[in-house]
Amino acid sequence: MLISSVLILLLWFVMKTDALPNSSGVEKSTLEYEYNKYHPMSEIYAWIDQIVEENTGVVTSSVFGRTFEGRNMTYLKISVNPDGKQKKAIWMDCGIHAREWIAPAVCQWFVKEILRTFKTDKKLNKMVQNLDFYVMPVLNIDGYVFSWTNKTTRLWRKSRSAPPDDCDCYGVDLNRNFNFLWGTVGVSFNCCASTYPGSAAVSETESQALTKFLSNRTDEILGYFTIHSYSQKILLPYGHPNVSAPNYNELMKVGLAAAKAMKSVHGMEYEVGNSATILYPFSGNSQDWARLMGIPFSFTFELRDKGTFAFELPEDQIQPVCEEVYVGVYHIIKYIHDKTFHNAADSGAVLCSFMMWTIVMCSYITLTTLL
Repeated sequence: MLISSVLILLLWFVMKTDALPNSSGVEKSTLEYEYNKYHPMSEIYAWIDQIVEENTGVVTSSVFGRTFEGRNMTYLKISVNPDGKQKKAIWMDCGIHAREWIAPAVCQWFVKEILRTFKTDKKLNKMVQNLDFYVMPVLNIDGYVFSWTNKTTRLWRKSRSAPPDDCDCYGVDLNRNFNFLWGTVGVSFNCCASTYPGSAAVSETESQALTKFLSNRTDEILGYFTIHSYSQKILLPYGHPNVSAPNYNELMKVGLAAAKAMKSVHGMEYEVGNSATILYPFSGNSQDWARLMGIPFSFTFELRDKGTFAFELPEDQIQPVCEEVYVGVYHIIKYIHDKTFHNAADSGAVLCSFMMWTIVMCSYITLTTLL
């Protein structure tokens, strides 16, 4: 009798012990992740793994490239796709400039909010049914890791690729390295400059990875969002002053409506316009290249603030920034979704217009290069 009682107690203890990791492990992870804090890259990698583990069948992760220093470039894909069919999609990347820590925080918040609300928000649920979401939390991983080294590296901007033979300075401004009018305006070919565009267009492993990924999905991706700081602006293509997007008026309309929605959250005003007009002229950026490749809705969000804290935005502003940006991005995605799935009859005319514009632009680029 005594032996039986002991065995029963031991069995009960084992069962309780085995249950503990499940109740304090998976449930604890991303539910208790501090979204109002800045996180080093090791914690962001761990967060990516946890998000996938906790959202089986909805979220996957894939490595689509490696950085100069050999780190995995991993994106998350949010997809409700029981039929396995190819869907239209949205792309968002953050942290192309290492010192802009608020940007990766926004990407993580965006993923969290989509997953938290898509089952109960009827409109969002419909958008998730029709669209896939690709999110790259940190694009410039090497630079971001370096910016966490100590106080002297906190404001590092570029990648960490090796310097050219005639220079001792590391890194390239990845947002000057894409293949659209590369190196023509808003850059410095002094390799120590913060806007050094590299030795050639798409010379960097990071920009090569993104270029390849998007190029293979130009018929799939409808919206491209790249998140930066600071200055509180929603930027439209193009950064080159002599080029305008063929759907500029539509982009302005959508951008202004998004800015209005963002202001309603915490009263913060975001200016909307062409990059060259309301910020400064610059070439070779990812937003312009994405628009040239045929992604119709391409936006850069420059987040808070207007210079008080600049790139060192305090952590107590992370949540309000994330809340207002989520509303703005949501508004644009909603517009893209409704136009795509309710105005399909117009697609032929849009395609024809885009093809004519692409021919003109390619001719312009060729002539510019030859001259």
